[in-house]
Amino acid sequence: MTDTADFPPDDFSRELPQPAGWLSAEDLAAARSHLPLVYVDAIPVRVDDSGDVVAVGLLLRVTPEGQMTRALVSGRVMYHERIRDALLRHIEKDLGPVALPHVPASPQPFTVAEYLPTPGITGYHDPRQHAVSLAYVVPVSGDCQPQQQALELAWLTPEQACSDQVQLEMHGGQGTLLRQAMAYVGRLT
Repeated sequence: MTDTADFPPDDFSRELPQPAGWLSAEDLAAARSHLPLVYVDAIPVRVDDSGDVVAVGLLLRVTPEGQMTRALVSGRVMYHERIRDALLRHIEKDLGPVALPHVPASPQPFTVAEYLPTPGITGYHDPRQHAVSLAYVVPVSGDCQPQQQALELAWLTPEQACSDQVQLEMHGGQGTLLRQAMAYVGRLT
């Protein structure tokens, strides 16, 4: 799970302006050690005229350890923020302001992923925290460009995205989440 909505991971020394309702780095670390946080995961997709998924957008990022990984659009839901607004904010943050996501007025997740700091309890792992993430498949129709710390946005067919090779490039259970999404939309048999 990525956390680019806040300070870059492991780089709390930079002084960035904080919007109202954001926690300081110290307060966020304290909250993460005591209670689950709510996140959204979005799988950006392109659909054809009949609504079938034809491509999946995956971000390419570098971990603090220097490892290249594929990632979904992901981030925290802020205090007093609607889920729909969090989805739109994170999609714009990761894919750019003209991604043109199609998020319904009342979005329904295809699954709930529970990321735990202890590996192996669930299929999802985040060493920093216990996080509950609502996961959505989100069609986008605009010009998507990688933003923030993403190096690239690759559009893959659902079969390519679910391949063993791409799955090995995904961490924390996001590969499992991607496969669940493709099963949900009827593209994984």
